Formats: sequence, structure tokens, C-alpha cells
Amino acid sequence: MTANQIFNLNGKVALVTGASKGIGEAIAGYLAACGAKVVINSRKQEELNKVAERIQAEGGNCTGIAANASDIAACKVLVEQVVALHGGIDILVNNAATNPVYGPVVECEEWAFDKIMNVNVKAPFELGKLVYPLMKARGGGSVINISSIAALSPDPGLGIYSVSKAALNMLTKVTAKEWGADRIRVNSICPGLIKTKFSEALWQNEKWMDRFVKQLPIARMGTVEEIAGLALFLASDASGYCTGTIFTADGGITI
Repeated sequence: MTANQIFNLNGKVALVTGASKGIGEAIAGYLAACGAKVVINSRKQEELNKVAERIQAEGGNCTGIAANASDIAACKVLVEQVVALHGGIDILVNNAATNPVYGPVVECEEWAFDKIMNVNVKAPFELGKLVYPLMKARGGGSVINISSIAALSPDPGLGIYSVSKAALNMLTKVTAKEWGADRIRVNSICPGLIKTKFSEALWQNEKWMDRFVKQLPIARMGTVEEIAGLALFLASDASGYCTGTIFTADGGITI
């Protein structure tokens, strides 16, 4: 198999959650560019339409379907719609995430805890269960969970977010072990500081950024394309022997 063939996703169907912007949008673009039929998801159809139109203009096959990924019933309908459109699912990218609060754990209210866990852990859990039989029937697949380096070392002010991403990493390992015999691979990506709207409060703080960058072997923040490249690797046959692995893309901050 040639290098071009190993990244070829022709005939594959991908579902990417949280894909109306940032990392999810970049991943969707890369998967579509390599031939996958991509369905992007977030809560707002108008935003999805803009992303889908851009990817289509670049020659990719992309459709936007709005749904709240933290709602089990909505997840079921979403998967049914993807199957009705393309016949199955080969690649699932669980990228949707939230962190509505910043501060110490003792100040985290129940509503915030529940929201973080529902979006960051329960949604990937439920979507994984829904796509499992579809991937099994198609002879295998790839699930890619977008985690965070906060899962590896707690960030100040992001305590419950860190807990949720640590749980997502363990879910990755558990499902990788249980689904490997069905040729379904499950891996996590733990980005460091990536320039997105989600992390805007951090990278717009010049004093904080100056201190942070000095700690990095690669002395800059990352880009969404650099995470998308890793996701493409995990979606393709190039990573055929990788499962249950927690990949970091963090400029070296966790060294």
C-alpha cells in the first residue's frame, strides 16, 4: 500500500461532533479532503451549513445535522439520520465539549457538574454504543475521542473539566479493549493549548501567554490543523495497529 493509499478515505463515512468551528471543523475538512463522506454536528444548523458549504466548495462531501449531543434521544436520531443518508458509519469523532465554569471544585454547582459530564463523557459513551453495531457490521471502524492534557494533569480552575477528560481517556481504553476483536479501534487525542474560540480567554491574556510559551519546548500554541492531522492519521489505515492509545499534541508541555 502506498502512502497516498494509506490515507485514502474513499467510501468511508465519518460523523464529527462539535464541528461548527475550531478543532472539529478542521478535522471534518481533512477527512473530507481525503475522500470521506462527512456529517458534521453541533447544536446550530446555520453554523453547520456555513462549514458544510465551505468544505463542499473545496470539493469535499459534507452535510450538517444539528442535534444536542448530550441528549440521548437526539444522539439516536442523529445516528439514524447519518445511516439514512450514507448507509453506515466508519469513523466517529467525539469532539463536542463544554466547560461552563472556571474556579475551584468546591464552587462547582451541580448543574455545571452535570452539564460537563453529560457533554464530555456521556455523549461519547452513548454515541459509541450507537455506532458500535454499525461499525461491526461494516467490518470495523475508528472512534476518535478528543480529550485534553487537562486529563493528564489537572489545570487550575478546570477541575471538573479535567475529571471529565480523564474519564473520557479511560472510556477510550475500556472500549478499545472490548471492541478490538470487532476491528474497531478507539483512541484519544489530548491537545494542549490550541488557538480556538474555546481557549480564547487564555491566549488573549498576553501576560499569561508569555509565561506559558516559555515552558514549551515548541515555543508557541498549536493550530487546529495540527490536531486535524493527527485525527486523520487515526481515522485512516495508517494507524491500523493503534488502539487504546492516548496521544498528546501539546508542544511538549507534558514532558
